[in-house]
Amino acid sequence: MAMKIAPLFILFAAILWGTTGTAQAFAPAAAHPIAIGAARLAVGGLFLLLAALLLGKLNVKGWPIGLTLLAALSMACYQPLFFSAVNQTGVAVGTVIAIGSAPILSGMLEAIFFGRRPSAIWWAATLLSIMGCVLLFLTGDSVLIKPMGILFALGAGLSFAGYTLVSGQIVKGKEPLETAAVIFGIGGVFLMPFLFLFDMHWILQPSGIAVSLHLGIIATAAAYFLFSKGLQQVPASSAVSLSLAEPITAAILGVVLVGEELNLISWVGIGMLLGGIIMIASASKRMVPA
Repeated sequence: MAMKIAPLFILFAAILWGTTGTAQAFAPAAAHPIAIGAARLAVGGLFLLLAALLLGKLNVKGWPIGLTLLAALSMACYQPLFFSAVNQTGVAVGTVIAIGSAPILSGMLEAIFFGRRPSAIWWAATLLSIMGCVLLFLTGDSVLIKPMGILFALGAGLSFAGYTLVSGQIVKGKEPLETAAVIFGIGGVFLMPFLFLFDMHWILQPSGIAVSLHLGIIATAAAYFLFSKGLQQVPASSAVSLSLAEPITAAILGVVLVGEELNLISWVGIGMLLGGIIMIASASKRMVPA
Protein backbone atom coordinates (compact mmCIF):
# COMPACT_ATOMS: atom_id res chain seq x y z
CA MET A 1 0.00 0.00 0.00
CA ALA A 2 2.84 2.40 0.88
CA MET A 3 4.43 1.80 -2.54
CA LYS A 4 1.14 2.71 -4.25
CA ILE A 5 0.60 5.89 -2.22
CA ALA A 6 4.21 7.13 -2.29
CA PRO A 7 4.04 8.62 -5.84
CA LEU A 8 1.01 10.65 -4.71
CA PHE A 9 3.12 12.30 -2.01
CA ILE A 10 5.56 13.40 -4.72
CA LEU A 11 2.73 14.70 -6.91
CA PHE A 12 1.16 16.64 -4.04
CA ALA A 13 4.56 18.16 -3.27
CA ALA A 14 4.97 19.23 -6.92
CA ILE A 15 1.50 20.79 -6.89
CA LEU A 16 2.47 22.86 -3.84
CA TRP A 17 5.72 23.90 -5.57
CA GLY A 18 3.63 25.00 -8.51
CA THR A 19 2.07 27.76 -6.38
CA THR A 20 5.45 29.46 -6.00
CA GLY A 21 5.34 31.57 -9.16
CA THR A 22 1.79 32.75 -8.54
CA ALA A 23 2.63 33.65 -4.95
CA GLN A 24 5.66 35.65 -6.08
CA ALA A 25 3.41 37.61 -8.44
CA PHE A 26 1.64 38.99 -5.37
CA ALA A 27 4.87 39.94 -3.56
CA PRO A 28 5.77 43.64 -3.16
CA ALA A 29 7.47 45.13 -6.21
CA ALA A 30 10.64 45.83 -4.21
CA ALA A 31 11.17 42.13 -3.46
CA HIS A 32 14.14 40.73 -5.40
CA PRO A 33 13.58 37.13 -6.60
CA ILE A 34 16.75 35.88 -4.91
CA ALA A 35 15.73 37.61 -1.66
CA ILE A 36 12.34 35.89 -1.91
CA GLY A 37 14.08 32.55 -2.37
CA ALA A 38 16.30 33.15 0.66
CA ALA A 39 13.32 34.19 2.80
CA ARG A 40 11.42 31.13 1.61
CA LEU A 41 14.16 28.77 2.71
CA ALA A 42 14.65 30.59 6.04
CA VAL A 43 10.94 30.49 6.94
CA GLY A 44 10.53 26.92 5.70
CA GLY A 45 13.60 25.64 7.54
CA LEU A 46 12.60 27.35 10.79
CA PHE A 47 9.03 26.03 10.57
CA LEU A 48 10.24 22.47 9.93
CA LEU A 49 12.68 22.61 12.84
CA LEU A 50 10.01 23.90 15.23
CA ALA A 51 7.54 21.24 14.06
CA ALA A 52 10.11 18.48 14.50
CA LEU A 53 11.02 19.72 17.99
CA LEU A 54 7.40 20.06 19.14
CA LEU A 55 6.51 16.60 17.85
CA GLY A 56 9.64 15.02 19.30
CA LYS A 57 10.83 13.93 15.86
CA LEU A 58 14.28 15.52 15.96
CA ASN A 59 17.09 13.11 16.86
CA VAL A 60 20.54 14.69 16.75
CA LYS A 61 22.34 11.33 16.82
CA GLY A 62 23.28 9.11 13.92
CA TRP A 63 23.19 11.71 11.16
CA PRO A 64 25.30 11.13 8.02
CA ILE A 65 27.00 14.50 8.23
CA GLY A 66 28.53 14.48 4.76
CA LEU A 67 25.28 13.55 3.00
CA THR A 68 23.29 16.02 5.10
CA LEU A 69 25.59 18.93 4.28
CA LEU A 70 25.58 17.95 0.59
CA ALA A 71 21.77 17.85 0.50
CA ALA A 72 21.51 21.22 2.27
CA LEU A 73 24.10 22.78 -0.03
CA SER A 74 22.28 21.41 -3.09
CA MET A 75 19.01 22.99 -2.01
CA ALA A 76 20.70 26.26 -1.06
CA CYS A 77 22.38 26.42 -4.49
CA TYR A 78 19.13 25.72 -6.34
CA GLN A 79 17.46 28.98 -5.33
CA PRO A 80 20.04 31.53 -6.64
CA LEU A 81 20.97 29.37 -9.64
CA PHE A 82 17.38 29.07 -10.82
CA PHE A 83 16.54 32.74 -10.33
CA SER A 84 19.81 33.78 -12.00
CA ALA A 85 19.00 31.53 -14.97
CA VAL A 86 15.57 33.10 -15.33
CA ASN A 87 17.12 36.56 -15.10
CA GLN A 88 19.67 35.72 -17.83
CA THR A 89 17.54 33.77 -20.28
CA GLY A 90 13.94 34.60 -19.40
CA VAL A 91 11.30 32.52 -17.65
CA ALA A 92 10.65 30.17 -20.58
CA VAL A 93 14.19 29.03 -21.39
CA GLY A 94 15.37 29.08 -17.78
CA THR A 95 12.43 26.99 -16.57
CA VAL A 96 12.54 24.48 -19.43
CA ILE A 97 16.27 23.81 -19.04
CA ALA A 98 16.26 23.69 -15.23
CA ILE A 99 13.14 21.55 -14.84
CA GLY A 100 13.68 19.54 -18.00
CA SER A 101 17.31 18.66 -17.25
CA ALA A 102 16.67 17.56 -13.66
CA PRO A 103 15.03 14.18 -14.45
CA ILE A 104 17.73 13.18 -16.95
CA LEU A 105 20.52 14.28 -14.61
CA SER A 106 18.87 12.42 -11.75
CA GLY A 107 18.67 9.22 -13.81
CA MET A 108 22.33 9.56 -14.77
CA LEU A 109 23.45 10.16 -11.17
CA GLU A 110 21.40 7.23 -9.93
CA ALA A 111 22.96 4.94 -12.53
CA ILE A 112 26.52 6.17 -11.84
CA PHE A 113 26.46 6.12 -8.04
CA PHE A 114 23.94 3.39 -7.22
CA GLY A 115 24.05 1.10 -10.23
CA ARG A 116 20.35 1.52 -10.96
CA ARG A 117 19.16 2.52 -14.39
CA PRO A 118 15.61 3.68 -15.12
CA SER A 119 13.36 1.40 -17.14
CA ALA A 120 12.50 1.98 -20.78
CA ILE A 121 9.05 3.18 -19.65
CA TRP A 122 10.73 5.82 -17.47
CA TRP A 123 12.80 7.10 -20.39
CA ALA A 124 9.78 7.27 -22.69
CA ALA A 125 7.61 8.97 -20.08
CA THR A 126 10.33 11.44 -19.08
CA LEU A 127 11.07 12.43 -22.69
CA LEU A 128 7.32 12.88 -23.32
CA SER A 129 7.07 15.07 -20.21
CA ILE A 130 10.09 17.17 -21.18
CA MET A 131 8.69 17.75 -24.68
CA GLY A 132 5.43 18.77 -23.06
CA CYS A 133 7.32 21.17 -20.82
CA VAL A 134 9.00 22.72 -23.88
CA LEU A 135 5.64 23.21 -25.62
CA LEU A 136 4.14 24.68 -22.46
CA PHE A 137 6.77 27.38 -22.04
CA LEU A 138 8.18 28.03 -25.52
CA THR A 139 5.14 29.63 -27.11
CA GLY A 140 6.63 32.01 -29.63
CA ASP A 141 7.88 34.70 -27.25
CA SER A 142 11.34 36.11 -27.75
CA VAL A 143 14.01 33.65 -26.64
CA LEU A 144 17.29 34.72 -25.05
CA ILE A 145 20.12 32.23 -25.44
CA LYS A 146 22.96 33.25 -23.14
CA PRO A 147 25.66 30.68 -22.31
CA MET A 148 25.94 31.80 -18.68
CA GLY A 149 22.17 31.61 -18.25
CA ILE A 150 22.15 28.10 -19.70
CA LEU A 151 24.88 27.07 -17.25
CA PHE A 152 22.89 28.54 -14.35
CA ALA A 153 19.81 26.60 -15.45
CA LEU A 154 21.75 23.33 -15.78
CA GLY A 155 23.28 24.01 -12.37
CA ALA A 156 19.78 24.42 -10.93
CA GLY A 157 18.68 21.14 -12.49
CA LEU A 158 21.76 19.37 -11.16
CA SER A 159 21.21 20.88 -7.70
CA PHE A 160 17.64 19.58 -7.51
CA ALA A 161 18.66 16.17 -8.87
CA GLY A 162 21.51 16.00 -6.35
CA TYR A 163 19.26 17.02 -3.46
CA THR A 164 16.73 14.34 -4.40
CA LEU A 165 19.33 11.61 -4.72
CA VAL A 166 21.09 12.44 -1.44
CA SER A 167 17.99 13.09 0.65
CA GLY A 168 16.53 9.85 -0.68
CA GLN A 169 19.45 8.05 1.00
CA ILE A 170 19.09 10.00 4.25
CA VAL A 171 15.35 9.42 4.60
CA LYS A 172 15.86 5.65 4.56
CA GLY A 173 17.33 5.91 8.07
CA LYS A 174 15.48 8.96 9.36
CA GLU A 175 11.91 10.21 9.64
CA PRO A 176 10.72 12.37 6.70
CA LEU A 177 9.98 15.33 9.00
CA GLU A 178 13.36 15.38 10.70
CA THR A 179 15.11 14.81 7.36
CA ALA A 180 13.43 17.85 5.82
CA ALA A 181 13.88 19.89 9.02
CA VAL A 182 17.63 19.34 9.30
CA ILE A 183 18.37 19.75 5.59
CA PHE A 184 16.34 22.92 5.21
CA GLY A 185 17.48 24.32 8.53
CA ILE A 186 21.09 24.05 7.37
CA GLY A 187 20.15 25.23 3.87
CA GLY A 188 18.54 28.32 5.36
CA VAL A 189 21.78 29.09 7.20
CA PHE A 190 23.71 28.78 3.92
CA LEU A 191 21.42 31.39 2.30
CA MET A 192 21.36 33.82 5.23
CA PRO A 193 23.97 36.14 3.62
CA PHE A 194 21.45 36.92 0.86
CA LEU A 195 19.13 38.38 3.50
CA PHE A 196 21.76 41.06 4.14
CA LEU A 197 22.68 41.69 0.49
CA PHE A 198 19.18 42.76 -0.56
CA ASP A 199 16.64 45.26 0.77
CA MET A 200 14.31 43.18 2.98
CA HIS A 201 11.89 45.93 4.09
CA TRP A 202 9.27 44.46 1.76
CA ILE A 203 8.91 41.45 4.06
CA LEU A 204 7.25 43.67 6.71
CA GLN A 205 4.43 44.68 4.37
CA PRO A 206 1.17 42.69 4.62
CA SER A 207 1.64 41.17 1.17
CA GLY A 208 5.29 40.43 1.96
CA ILE A 209 4.33 38.62 5.16
CA ALA A 210 1.62 36.62 3.39
CA VAL A 211 3.89 35.62 0.51
CA SER A 212 6.79 34.69 2.80
CA LEU A 213 4.55 32.54 5.02
CA HIS A 214 2.97 30.81 2.04
CA LEU A 215 6.27 30.12 0.32
CA GLY A 216 7.97 29.04 3.55
CA ILE A 217 5.24 26.95 5.18
CA ILE A 218 3.19 25.62 2.24
CA ALA A 219 5.52 25.61 -0.79
CA THR A 220 8.61 24.58 1.20
CA ALA A 221 7.93 22.98 4.60
CA ALA A 222 4.78 21.04 3.69
CA ALA A 223 5.93 20.31 0.13
CA TYR A 224 9.36 18.96 1.04
CA PHE A 225 7.96 16.95 3.95
CA LEU A 226 5.68 15.20 1.45
CA PHE A 227 8.57 14.87 -0.99
CA SER A 228 10.78 13.28 1.69
CA LYS A 229 7.97 10.90 2.63
CA GLY A 230 7.57 9.87 -1.00
CA LEU A 231 11.32 9.31 -1.36
CA GLN A 232 11.10 6.48 1.15
CA GLN A 233 9.50 4.35 -1.58
CA VAL A 234 10.03 6.12 -4.92
CA PRO A 235 13.43 6.05 -6.71
CA ALA A 236 15.09 9.44 -7.04
CA SER A 237 14.92 9.45 -10.85
CA SER A 238 11.18 8.76 -10.81
CA ALA A 239 10.60 11.33 -8.04
CA VAL A 240 12.28 14.08 -10.07
CA SER A 241 10.23 13.13 -13.14
CA LEU A 242 7.00 13.19 -11.11
CA SER A 243 7.92 16.69 -9.94
CA LEU A 244 7.22 17.86 -13.50
CA ALA A 245 3.66 18.30 -12.21
CA GLU A 246 4.97 21.62 -10.90
CA PRO A 247 4.88 23.54 -14.22
CA ILE A 248 1.36 22.23 -14.93
CA THR A 249 0.14 23.66 -11.63
CA ALA A 250 1.98 26.93 -12.23
CA ALA A 251 0.49 27.31 -15.71
CA ILE A 252 -3.09 26.62 -14.59
CA LEU A 253 -2.81 28.96 -11.60
CA GLY A 254 -1.40 31.61 -13.90
CA VAL A 255 -4.52 31.37 -16.04
CA VAL A 256 -7.00 31.23 -13.16
CA LEU A 257 -5.50 33.71 -10.69
CA VAL A 258 -3.11 35.95 -12.62
CA GLY A 259 -5.08 36.26 -15.86
CA GLU A 260 -2.45 34.76 -18.14
CA GLU A 261 -3.46 33.10 -21.41
CA LEU A 262 -2.37 29.78 -22.85
CA ASN A 263 -2.53 29.00 -26.53
CA LEU A 264 -3.32 25.64 -28.10
CA ILE A 265 0.34 24.57 -28.15
CA SER A 266 0.59 25.19 -24.41
CA TRP A 267 -2.48 23.04 -23.74
CA VAL A 268 -1.01 20.27 -25.88
CA GLY A 269 2.14 20.55 -23.78
CA ILE A 270 0.09 20.20 -20.59
CA GLY A 271 -1.54 17.08 -22.03
CA MET A 272 1.85 15.57 -22.85
CA LEU A 273 3.12 16.40 -19.37
CA LEU A 274 0.11 14.74 -17.77
CA GLY A 275 0.53 11.66 -19.96
CA GLY A 276 4.20 11.33 -19.03
CA ILE A 277 3.50 11.81 -15.32
CA ILE A 278 0.81 9.13 -15.34
CA MET A 279 3.23 6.72 -17.05
CA ILE A 280 5.98 7.49 -14.52
CA ALA A 281 3.64 7.11 -11.55
CA SER A 282 2.51 3.68 -12.77
CA ALA A 283 6.08 2.51 -13.35
CA SER A 284 7.85 4.29 -10.46
CA LYS A 285 9.17 1.03 -8.98
CA ARG A 286 10.29 -0.64 -12.21
CA MET A 287 14.03 -0.26 -11.82
CA VAL A 288 16.56 -2.86 -12.86
CA PRO A 289 20.27 -3.14 -11.93
CA ALA A 290 22.69 -1.52 -14.33
